[in-house]
Amino acid sequence: MSHTLALKTRYDAVAVTLHWLTVIAILCLLAMGWTMMSAKPGSPLQFVLFQWHKSVGITVLALTVLRLGWRIAHRPPPLPDTMPALEKLAAHLGHLGLYALLLGMPLTGWALVSTSPFNIPTVLYGVLPFPHLTFPAELGTKASLNATFTSAHVAGVWVMVALVIVHAAAALRHHFVLRDSVLTRMLPRFGQGDV
Repeated sequence: MSHTLALKTRYDAVAVTLHWLTVIAILCLLAMGWTMMSAKPGSPLQFVLFQWHKSVGITVLALTVLRLGWRIAHRPPPLPDTMPALEKLAAHLGHLGLYALLLGMPLTGWALVSTSPFNIPTVLYGVLPFPHLTFPAELGTKASLNATFTSAHVAGVWVMVALVIVHAAAALRHHFVLRDSVLTRMLPRFGQGDV
């Protein structure tokens, strides 16, 4: 198989890199989220974790915007012809759900921080001040908006965990059970001229 043909059946280096950077960031966010919520309220550890969680969350938002732009400009490789139509539909819906969460989770996090009664500044990676969002008074009080955004963010965590598990399980099923190229087309190819 030629290198050109191989590229048509796998994601390109940019898409692969953005995918795995996002995976690492999401795993870090989940770990930080659970740790900061179990840390002593108001402790220095909790404060630091909140700042890092916000920083990585905004990074995920930026990565997702880049990913979506790249995906629009560079079509992903088609799913295998052997995959049933219903499974292809499920894969597309799963990707749509993941992208919605990759945008929605940082946005609800940003909104809940912006409506927090504590009004703690966000400083990305301890260096770059990041603005809070403002909301029209017609939408409700800061407290009611904060409760709504907090509920949405927490619910989104559980949906994200479920979708990530299903996504990973499907990829592993394709690799180990069906033995097709679905997983390998998103794996880095170190030393082979393409990530």
